[in-house]
Amino acid sequence: MGTHPSNPSRDLVTQRTLLDLVQDNQALLSQDVAERFGQKLPFLFKILSVGKALSIQAHPDKKLAEELHKRDSKNYPDDNHKPEMTIAVTTFDGLCGFRPLAEIAHFLKTIPSLRNLIEDAEASAFESTIKGQETSTDPVAESQNKKALQRVFAALMNATPEAIASASKTLVESAEKEGDAFAAGGLPSTSGSTLSSLVQRLNSQFPNDIGLFVFFFLNYVTLSPGEAMFLKADDIHAYLSGDIIECMAASDNVVRAGFTPKFKDVPTLVDMLTYSYAPIEEQKMTPEDYAYVTLNSIAYSSASHAQLYDPPIEEFSVVKTELLRKGAKATFEALAGPSIVICTAGSGYIGVGPKIEEIKAGYVFFVGATAELVLESDGYEFTCFKAFCELQGKEDSGEFSEREKL
Repeated sequence: MGTHPSNPSRDLVTQRTLLDLVQDNQALLSQDVAERFGQKLPFLFKILSVGKALSIQAHPDKKLAEELHKRDSKNYPDDNHKPEMTIAVTTFDGLCGFRPLAEIAHFLKTIPSLRNLIEDAEASAFESTIKGQETSTDPVAESQNKKALQRVFAALMNATPEAIASASKTLVESAEKEGDAFAAGGLPSTSGSTLSSLVQRLNSQFPNDIGLFVFFFLNYVTLSPGEAMFLKADDIHAYLSGDIIECMAASDNVVRAGFTPKFKDVPTLVDMLTYSYAPIEEQKMTPEDYAYVTLNSIAYSSASHAQLYDPPIEEFSVVKTELLRKGAKATFEALAGPSIVICTAGSGYIGVGPKIEEIKAGYVFFVGATAELVLESDGYEFTCFKAFCELQGKEDSGEFSEREKL
């Protein structure tokens, strides 16, 4: 949902694209947004239903996106960065960012097929470098750790297809045989039986794939409905299962390296990552009550609410609104920027001024700048998500990679 030229949204009645609409009427975006982002929506809004693992990937920062687009416009169709936010609609699991270094070292010691694929010399060099400074905040130690992580990850990603196939067979056999004892019982955060079942599940979807081993380098994350996480540019990740709301900067640039039949660009991926390593909790987001909405007394009495997910970038924010009683109403103050609203559960009405339309699960509406928006429930479980951009009060995120900062 958006104005990306590869597939802009269309009005179901007129078949006019949203891109044409906002370019012909700049006021729908607001002057500030139109000037800042070139007369188009600065975000893409998505619903993903992940029944099969999506590719191990990262999105380039702005500078790299420009370079990749200039070099290979077929596989990198625009010159924009793509930080993104994920909000769980159902129970979700995925991979996000590099694990703490001690966890990676644990798997190198307890999963022989992983160590053999990387080769013992590379694994030993990694272990030797990080020993005693796995969580150090000293800049020199952190730099050493990141360089060691990049070397060992590059060794994994450059393994031959024949070596990957052989190691995958051994890995899956161990997972099936060892169960709860797999990977020496796993980690405090993830049991051996969970790791074992995940390996088997992923292998059934992508047999003999390098992603089976990348899995042990990345944080495994589960989100309950309403929980969220934010991914900066250059953050490696993969979505494994579940239904999610996804909002991102308006880009279609993806650097893939596993769990996919699509174009893979391993050298770019290995080079672009920041190699930051941290527990997944550091990337999870905590929503807060949205201040610019009025809920009527019926809504308050039934625990209805509007929650704001506000990442540290200027392109987008998202509000989740739940109205849990018939007649409950939410009135949103006018914004100095555009919005897209999608209903994910229930039914009701959406109004801007005198214009009122029916809205129910799957319905999507564009709302122009400076319009007061009203949502009203016609049942007992009415849920909508609203993505919007308003530059007022939003500081520039400085969404640059560590390479660019240097």
